[in-house]
Amino acid sequence: MSAYLIQNVSILGAEPTDLLLDAGVVAAIGAEASSPEAEVIDAAGLIALPGLVDLHTHLREPGREDAETVESGTQAAALGGFTAVHAMANTEPVADTAGVVEQVWRLGREAGYCDVYPIGAVTVGLAGEQLAELGAMADSAARVRVFSDDGKCVSDAVLMRRALEYVKAFDGVIAQHAQEPRLTEGAQMNEGELSGRLGLTGWPAVAEEAIIARDCLLAAHVGSRLHVCHVSTAGSVEIVREAKRKGWDVTAEACPHHLLLTDDLAETYDPIYKVNPPLRSTADTEALRAGLADGTIDIVATDHAPHPHEDKDCEWAAAAFGMLGLETALSIVQETMVDPGLLDWAGVAERMSYAPARIGRVADHGRPIEVGAPANVVLYDPAARRTIEASASASLSRNTPYAGMELPGRVVATFLRGKATVLDGKLA
Repeated sequence: MSAYLIQNVSILGAEPTDLLLDAGVVAAIGAEASSPEAEVIDAAGLIALPGLVDLHTHLREPGREDAETVESGTQAAALGGFTAVHAMANTEPVADTAGVVEQVWRLGREAGYCDVYPIGAVTVGLAGEQLAELGAMADSAARVRVFSDDGKCVSDAVLMRRALEYVKAFDGVIAQHAQEPRLTEGAQMNEGELSGRLGLTGWPAVAEEAIIARDCLLAAHVGSRLHVCHVSTAGSVEIVREAKRKGWDVTAEACPHHLLLTDDLAETYDPIYKVNPPLRSTADTEALRAGLADGTIDIVATDHAPHPHEDKDCEWAAAAFGMLGLETALSIVQETMVDPGLLDWAGVAERMSYAPARIGRVADHGRPIEVGAPANVVLYDPAARRTIEASASASLSRNTPYAGMELPGRVVATFLRGKATVLDGKLA
């Protein structure tokens, strides 16, 4: 394994120092960081962050390798500065058994670009009718600790209660896709004046907020852990804030696209902007940013959702929900949170590395950059500007809403346990 001497790097935006990565760990920091055998990287102007951890990634394998594979998805993750991702369960077959989650886990180990932690389904086949093999997945080689029917809501309150009770035995968490199905039948975009004018069925904020409120109460009642996926409305932020004020064990995530993009983009009728939950109003976006800044929203999660060309290159109503997110997440957080002064780089590390690792119960990621810690590190150039090109993505899919947009920042290098997965902005 190569050693790397990273010179003049700013750890979390602090004064420049030297950083030695050797034997898979952070071997030295500062004056003690020297090694004649190490490869030297001049990191002047770069920021060192702990390797990013995504709690919400769709890798599509098994079953939809036309959209993404574990290998291509983790390549995109590495290019985005991620050293660990949690792979959602809505594959074909669904990841609702120990066998399927172990397959995904092993594919991640074989690819080697970042660690893959499978998320198990809450219900068999995501059908919302009976609990999946939660205990067997927890005991499997994949050691699953996060369970979600993401893409579908566990709408049955009794089933949700049982799931919350079950995972307490192994310190698991239920990650809920908050969408009341009866309130969103045929929904296409955020409900409001614009949806009426465009003739697209509206997706009311209350459909999300009602489920979050119910599940916060259920989690408190049974004393279990609840994680709320892709919060998108101001009302949802307030519900989570109140749950935290009461001391309930509730965490929440916001996605980069909900921090930056708004529902007025639906006026183009371009399905690239069709996502679940939908893009919301400017007021919602501002509430999400404020909630992320004050800690009400714990983490940024990408909801990276690749789709083949034919699933997006069609009329809006027929198009699939979802957009890419791994390779642009850090730039969007800089654009929406760091540059406006809402977060510093230590805050970014908390919301994109430390906290998602804690929620997912991942021990070897989300650690501060300190001597002896696993060498999961990303080097980032905040002064760079880049124009996003869909064709340049490592993903097999091209459904990025940021194509042609200029964004700040560039991931220069990513290290997974001291091994370079990205160097000079390219896969190593």
